Amino acid sequence: MEKFNLKRKNPVIIAGPCSAETEEQTVETCMQLAQTGMVDVFRAGVWKPRTRPGMFEGVGLKGLGWVAKAKELTGLPTAIEVATAKHVEAALEFGVDILWIGARTTVNPFSVQEISDAVRGSNVTILVKNPVGPDIELWAGAVQRLQKVGIDRIGLIHRGFSAIGGEYRNSPMWHLAIEMRRRMPEIPMIGDPSHIVGRRDGLLEMSQKIADLDYDGLIVESHIRPDEAWSDAAQQLTPAALAEMLKRVTWRTEVVNLPEFERALAALRGQIDQIDNELFELLAKRMRVAEKIGEVKRDNNVTILQRSRWGDIVERIKAQAVRLDLSPEFLTTILEAIHIESIDKQNKVMNLSKD
Repeated sequence: MEKFNLKRKNPVIIAGPCSAETEEQTVETCMQLAQTGMVDVFRAGVWKPRTRPGMFEGVGLKGLGWVAKAKELTGLPTAIEVATAKHVEAALEFGVDILWIGARTTVNPFSVQEISDAVRGSNVTILVKNPVGPDIELWAGAVQRLQKVGIDRIGLIHRGFSAIGGEYRNSPMWHLAIEMRRRMPEIPMIGDPSHIVGRRDGLLEMSQKIADLDYDGLIVESHIRPDEAWSDAAQQLTPAALAEMLKRVTWRTEVVNLPEFERALAALRGQIDQIDNELFELLAKRMRVAEKIGEVKRDNNVTILQRSRWGDIVERIKAQAVRLDLSPEFLTTILEAIHIESIDKQNKVMNLSKD
């Protein structure tokens, strides 16, 4: 049977409940999503890797029957998460079209290899979620393992990375997703606003950010009774609410062949290039001053790190966030990068004689 091909549709919308809970809930959710005419693939969790024992871990094999019935009644292709070879074998037996490797599985090369060996020779589509932690080498490695067994229908899911604090359930860390797209431009990337935001009131804004970064689609959690969901209740939408949200998301084109647009963009990019040159010249000048500071500290036998001084710098710069129209988080990130480089420069100066 011909399996669903991600590259045939852009954007592709994948939606369904975090977990398949009952046959009625699974089938009815799928039917309502199909009736919106805006969903391309029905997703449902059958096996749920949970943080602690005793939490709801999915209904298991019987859920595959419910998913298959939903597909039969609506014609929607289906997608589920797999974490072992047995999961793969059962899913393929029930005619699942798309398998995805979850964030907790992507971190384990042994598990990814087991799944890769299990799908060898099939024409199933595989989506790979980013790992829980911000390690794109694990993400890229998972894709490469699938490619080595001959799987050519692969997609990426950006669901955000675990981080302490912050406004989101999982930090987007956009630069990591952008780097993955740079490395693997031929592989579609799907955005997962549900797991990035973690609450339904932020899904529209996050979905628009994903669309504006030219992703190839969305995977969103939807449930007929979200507040009663057995897992991730706070981030799920009813099918009707999802449809309304999708209508408000604007998907733009990456390129447009208009001379006026090209001229305006070229002029602005020229300004950016000039500012970048000046910016990095200033950073280089700052680092030369840091080296001088390292010499003074070395000559007076003083440690590199002066915690009170660094704290003062951070607070002084962050206090200017409103005036500069820049977020405190952005300023902190830039300052931390500058601080690391400055420490490295001073360390080399202070230990020059030991080399």
